[in-house]
Amino acid sequence: MTPMVIVLGIDPGTQNTGYGVVYARGQRLAALDGGVIETSPSQPLEKRLTTIHARVCDLIKEHSPTAVAIEDLFFGQNARSAFNVGQARGVVMMSAGMHGVPAYSYTPQAVKQAVCGSGRAEKGQVQRMVGALLSLPEPPSPDHAADALAVAICHANGAAMRAAI
Repeated sequence: MTPMVIVLGIDPGTQNTGYGVVYARGQRLAALDGGVIETSPSQPLEKRLTTIHARVCDLIKEHSPTAVAIEDLFFGQNARSAFNVGQARGVVMMSAGMHGVPAYSYTPQAVKQAVCGSGRAEKGQVQRMVGALLSLPEPPSPDHAADALAVAICHANGAAMRAAI
């Protein structure tokens, strides 16, 4: 029998953390939830991280995922921004660990490859493919939620292979 998995996908950020919950059994995928955890840039970082932690814990309690999949940090030009995103990733990983849910990381290129067949796919293409793979009436929006669903799909696509190993 094909294992059933529920994956909580996360696109981390301190202002906008995208989340998406995907159910998978074999080649069958369905979106259970998705959205964005928003925090105000006017709040101190520790308050923003607390908000992210609390909401991720709520999502874990609500959906009982078998895994949390987190997009890896893309280090662009802004080191300070990268450092803050790294802190948001750490809070998400801590939330998963506190609930005994294994956490996995995927590079943006691996996620795009898994969803679109190309590691260089554009954001709009990722949104359209996520919508198609999950049989949604339209591509998910905003892009942070779409990216989180893509991360969850990336993990779910490899879940059967991991279970066999």
